[in-house]
Formats: sequence, structure tokens, C-alpha cells
Amino acid sequence: MNTGLKIGEIAARAGVPVATVRYYERRGLIASPRRTASGYRQYTPETASRILFIKRARDLGFSLDETQELLELRVGDPGSCAAVAARTKSKIYNVERKIAELKRLEDILADLVDSCEAREPTAECPVLELLSEEEAGA
Repeated sequence: MNTGLKIGEIAARAGVPVATVRYYERRGLIASPRRTASGYRQYTPETASRILFIKRARDLGFSLDETQELLELRVGDPGSCAAVAARTKSKIYNVERKIAELKRLEDILADLVDSCEAREPTAECPVLELLSEEEAGA
């Protein structure tokens, strides 16, 4: 009896494209499956669960390298929860930093829009003026 799942089936169960399954396999995030005599990959149902774990970690902003570390900790010793918490705190710090950067960008853009609205129609556009400045941001 054949209990393995084909790559299309595993991709559908995990809600990812087939190319993602192949990529995760190449990256070592999922185990290389056994193959049938005709060369078809035969995945286990657990592979779909592992891909879902990867997908959720990616949705939370973890890189593939960070996700690999989390996968390794998942099967590690009971003390691994502290390591996961440390990695998650680091991710929170990075998210907070990005939010602050985006807030600063939002404020700059809002100021530029205010400048645009305050000008006469024939005046130079502040947004285009800023973007046209030589060596802007360099």
C-alpha cells in the first residue's frame, strides 16, 4: 500500500506552491523524501505539518535561517524554550525598530504632502523637489 504523498498533494495540504516545497527541500528545511521506482517524491503527512510551521514562522517575520534554528530547537531539549524566547525577543526588538523607522518615514511624507497642499499650483512640488535633489540620501 502506498502511503506517501506526491509533491502536489503535500503542497496543497500546506497551502504553498510546489516550487516552495522543492526550495525547502534544497535548503534542508524538510527532509528529502523517498522516491518511487518511477522517481516520484513520496512525502509523509508530517512534512505538511513541518511546512506549515515554516510558513507560520515566515508570517511572523522569521527568516529562513531563523526558522531553521527554531525547527532545530523544536526537537531539542526541554531548555530550548528559553532559546526560542530569546530569539523571539530579538525579533520583537527588530519589529519595534522597523515600526519606528516607518513612523519616521510616514511623518516625512505627511510633511511633504502638507507642503504640497500649501503651495500655489505653479510652485515647485516639494516631493519632486526632494526626490530631485542631487546626492539626496548619499
